[in-house]
Amino acid sequence: MRRWLALLVAATTSLVLVALLVPTGLLVRALAQSGAVNQATAEAQSVAASVGTADRAALALAAERTSASSGHAVTVFLPDGSLVGSPAPRSPAVELAARGRSLVAQTPSGLEVLVSVQGLPGGTAVVRAYLAEADLRRGVPEVWLGMLVLGLALIGLGILVADRLALALTRPMTGLARVSHRLAAGDLAARTTPGGPPEVRDVGLALDHLAGRISDLLAEERETAADISHRLRTPLTGLRLEAESLADPEEAARLGARVDALERAVSSVILDVRRRSHEQAACDAVAVVGDRVAFWSVLAEDQERPVTLELPPGPLTVAAGAAELSACVDALLGNVFAHTPDGAGFSVRLTPGPEGARLEVADTGPGFGAAALGRGRSGAGSTGLGLDIARRTAEASGGSMTVGDGPDGGAVVVLVLGRRSSPS
Repeated sequence: MRRWLALLVAATTSLVLVALLVPTGLLVRALAQSGAVNQATAEAQSVAASVGTADRAALALAAERTSASSGHAVTVFLPDGSLVGSPAPRSPAVELAARGRSLVAQTPSGLEVLVSVQGLPGGTAVVRAYLAEADLRRGVPEVWLGMLVLGLALIGLGILVADRLALALTRPMTGLARVSHRLAAGDLAARTTPGGPPEVRDVGLALDHLAGRISDLLAEERETAADISHRLRTPLTGLRLEAESLADPEEAARLGARVDALERAVSSVILDVRRRSHEQAACDAVAVVGDRVAFWSVLAEDQERPVTLELPPGPLTVAAGAAELSACVDALLGNVFAHTPDGAGFSVRLTPGPEGARLEVADTGPGFGAAALGRGRSGAGSTGLGLDIARRTAEASGGSMTVGDGPDGGAVVVLVLGRRSSPS
């Protein structure tokens, strides 16, 4: 905006200056020419005054002195056809002036100022003062140059003033954009600093009001979700008591482990919805993925499912919390067990990349159906939220998710998990 406003002011100022300075420049040239003609006329008249009173030698001396002092060639054409002063041809304009008419005549190289002197014994004499083109434009280039410098200075001053005005507009607008980006990134504590024109201040106050309203709504949502999560503890407690009352110790331990996992998930939900800050979480993806695959491998062994796990040798930190990444892996592997027949194998590959990490979960089942890719829709009787959980986890870390079918017809889900940014 600053650049466009500066260009607009420069164009407008240039047009105004052209409309003003061009006629002024032409007027300066006309005044210079008129002044030169008046000066030459006065010189010729001063010489003409001595034509009838001075002898030939004095007349020649007067013409030479006038030429030397003014820089104009002065010639006196006497009635007998001779001339005194600077040599010059007897032009048709001189012949016309010899008939008793003073005039100014244009020549190819300048102007002739002719003064007719009548009443002489031998006839009419003519005094000629010659003005070259340089004499007619003397001082004009300097004036034009000064006008050009003045015009450029005025354009520069206009651009400077326009830039200061534009800065007064763009600075608060840039602040508004920065605050809006922070709000979009999850920093709900971002607020604007009032400044700029009244309209911009009104927009800033409206943005602050919107941010406050969003914070209030999210706080209410967190409290509601936390309350619902707390209510889940009562049936969990009853389920734990039922599991402990089973006669088969192995079955009781197995069911108790499932209850513990569910309780951890509920606790994670409670902590997540009550979280007031949005600090970037991080975890070791190798450890989390390996732990969750080991958990699901027990069920895979019961259903005779081949499991392939590929992990990098060292730790791989990604911008996702351990609980979020665990829930993501559980959702993807849970889909494999829910939507593929017993005996269908799956593979989990975690590889490092320049953007962070790449997690690929593939199976040998029937692949994705058209209804399996939308949130809340599924053709297999599920809620359809598993893939959405994985997608949100990837996008929250700064990555992405892609789904498709593998070369053997099975489903393939690829998550790109962003790397945790270094603290500034």
